Amino acid sequence: MKERVQKILSQWGIASRREAEKMIQDGRVKLNGKVVELGDKADPRKDKLKVDGVVIKNRPELTYILLNKPAGVVSTCKDPQNRKTVIDLLPPELRTGQGLHPVGRLDAASTGALLLTNDGELTMGLTHPRYHLPKTYEVWVEGNPPENILNTWREGVMLLGKKTLPAEVKVLKRATEKTLLKVVLTEGRNRQIRLIAEELGFKVIKLHRTAIDTILLQPPKAPMLPSGDFRFLTPFEVNSLKKRVNLTTGKK
Repeated sequence: MKERVQKILSQWGIASRREAEKMIQDGRVKLNGKVVELGDKADPRKDKLKVDGVVIKNRPELTYILLNKPAGVVSTCKDPQNRKTVIDLLPPELRTGQGLHPVGRLDAASTGALLLTNDGELTMGLTHPRYHLPKTYEVWVEGNPPENILNTWREGVMLLGKKTLPAEVKVLKRATEKTLLKVVLTEGRNRQIRLIAEELGFKVIKLHRTAIDTILLQPPKAPMLPSGDFRFLTPFEVNSLKKRVNLTTGKK
């Protein structure tokens, strides 16, 4: 039975549905030697699919990775400007043929926790706004925002015509010309923290994500994951994420 190529790539864990569509638009997917176009269908039992020149014979083993993204690295699989991507930080055996892709993203200037997987179903769940997956950040801002400004942030700010969800905002440290905040968000709009801080009059100097839900860059009694390094998630961590998006039985 034939199905749309982007659906096959998602089901096989090569990429999320959205990422698969982008891969097709970028000309990275071939079907029986011809570049795939959106809407093309294939039968994975009979047809030959290639991604980035690698034949997709079987669904790769599902892999779950936590990466500590350095500044200057982009959260994509491939960059048209030839900037270093998060995939480039992985060892050669994980870079091709595995279908690993970032779950969400951090902008190039930001650092910290980023999940990579080839589990398309989990990616779709974790990035769906209905689940409100909490993410924790340490944010240095210019100046010293007073409590009334921080309360505004906590309660929600009008951003591009829509109010943001309530957030946890806690002062960790105040210096003469800057303040370190702990910010916990349960939504993931593009550049949300930077835009809110600027809207409130306090520019972000540095933004570092320390945790995604209960997945920590530095678990209790364990060393910090070095910048640019990665580790595989434990079975407990994977199950925790799946429970978060109702995937414990493999279905939503």
